[in-house]
Amino acid sequence: MKPSSPRVPAPAPGLARVARAGFAAASLASLVALVACGLERDPDSGQAMTANPRYHANAPAERLEGEHGAFALRLVADRLVHPWSLAFLPDGGMLVTERPGRLRRISPDGSISPPLGGVPKVFLQGQSGLLDVAIAPTFAEDRLVYLSYGEPNWRGNKGGTAVARGRLGEHGLDDLEVVFRQQPKLSHGTHMGSRIVFDGQGFMFVGLGDNRSAASAQLLDHLQGKIVRLYPDGSVPGDNPFSGRADARPEVWSYGHRNIQGMALHPQTRELWSHEHGPMGGDEINLPAPGRNYGWPLATYGQDYSGGPVPEALGTSAEGTEQPHHHWPVSPAVSGMAFYSGDAFPGWQGNLFIGALAGQALIRLQLDGDRIVHEERLLQGRERIRDVRVGPDGFIYVLTDGTDGKLLRLEPLAPAP
Repeated sequence: MKPSSPRVPAPAPGLARVARAGFAAASLASLVALVACGLERDPDSGQAMTANPRYHANAPAERLEGEHGAFALRLVADRLVHPWSLAFLPDGGMLVTERPGRLRRISPDGSISPPLGGVPKVFLQGQSGLLDVAIAPTFAEDRLVYLSYGEPNWRGNKGGTAVARGRLGEHGLDDLEVVFRQQPKLSHGTHMGSRIVFDGQGFMFVGLGDNRSAASAQLLDHLQGKIVRLYPDGSVPGDNPFSGRADARPEVWSYGHRNIQGMALHPQTRELWSHEHGPMGGDEINLPAPGRNYGWPLATYGQDYSGGPVPEALGTSAEGTEQPHHHWPVSPAVSGMAFYSGDAFPGWQGNLFIGALAGQALIRLQLDGDRIVHEERLLQGRERIRDVRVGPDGFIYVLTDGTDGKLLRLEPLAPAP
């Protein structure tokens, strides 16, 4: 049943766009190291780098201590180039994306496929490339797989986030079709988002970055800095909060977001949760509600990269905007999000797990209802964590970000013999 249309607050006025920052070139030492390793160029995007991923069937488990006791960490696969997302298949296998534009299938027996066919051409620059992967709720009947990715404009010099879907066959995706495009395309390779979530009620949510064009997050006729709500075929529900407004895109569900990197449904309330990168500080978690403005760049707990205030910011709050549900004064660079509802780790039941890129950790957040009451950082200081998922086996799977990206698994310790 579709919800009734909510009462929508007036949007904040438009702002001047912030200048887009470029990426610094790799140092000479880094280039020499890449050549020595047999890799090609641009370690940031993975451009032109080949990958020969390797599955580890019997990797030894490393014992680690947490606040709820010891657990095991095991290497499942490595030699992936900037792996970005993971989705589990009903047969016990999984799909993994690599940001340079590769989709791979890991079979239940552990074999890793060559890059699958039928994947759309991606805008590969900096943070842009092949991003999220999600299987349709109807996968058992239609075998549909959804991908989010950076899509180039016709000149190939800018990109925007798009979502495509295709039917998973033996060698790749068949009948590929694009069901959503972020417009206009403003990104030079930064702040693409993006995550895909199906809500179990027939809707699909897609989280979008601001493309490093901060003011556009407040413009309702732009799709930057938004969460959009669609039907799985890309059509727009008529009860979306801005449906029927001439000055707004009907796809928009919420706005004023900076760079969404994680979304998940709460297992009990079925509410959508999201998190996003702040600038220098101010990473935040939100519970996006229809038609609400989440502040960026009018309100932020972060600073500009210059060390001064964000130019457009009015402070940590602004009239007509929502406060974050939770924020970090020092940015861990959050990425990936999963609620734990498995049986393997009873002490973590109902907790929220989030990856950290700059913070190089798996963040465990303990909840009391919706309130976040405690934080623990696991796997601290090891590697940049890009995604976190809870498997059908109740184990926790994480992807690390890098040119030797890894798939790791957290398991309960086997009982002593």
